[in-house]
Amino acid sequence: MATTTMSPRDHRQVALDFLAASDEEFERGDVLQGAEKSWGAATHAVMSVAQERGWAHDSHRALKNAVVRLAEEHDDPLIRCNFGFAEKFHRHFYQDSMEDWERESDRPLVHEFVRRVLALS
Repeated sequence: MATTTMSPRDHRQVALDFLAASDEEFERGDVLQGAEKSWGAATHAVMSVAQERGWAHDSHRALKNAVVRLAEEHDDPLIRCNFGFAEKFHRHFYQDSMEDWERESDRPLVHEFVRRVLALS
């Protein structure tokens, strides 16, 4: 489904679906797909809220700017911080750059990010 035709509700559902799928991929041992689905969950959560507010959300830079705005709007630095953990998973998909312990310790932070952002819509 193309993101340009997706509603905020669609993005929300995709975020939740990707979050569940990422856990399944990690459990199966496919850490690269698990990592990319973690990233996808985070970005679709941001897209949902950004689209509701009329903010740009069509590039990595726009998503990052939306995250900064959300963190400032809600005086919640964890929003910005936990997006950084999601970005680590995105890098990991391309570079296989995370240690096992990092994936295990950072996954709950991405889950928290998605929950936190979706609660703002």
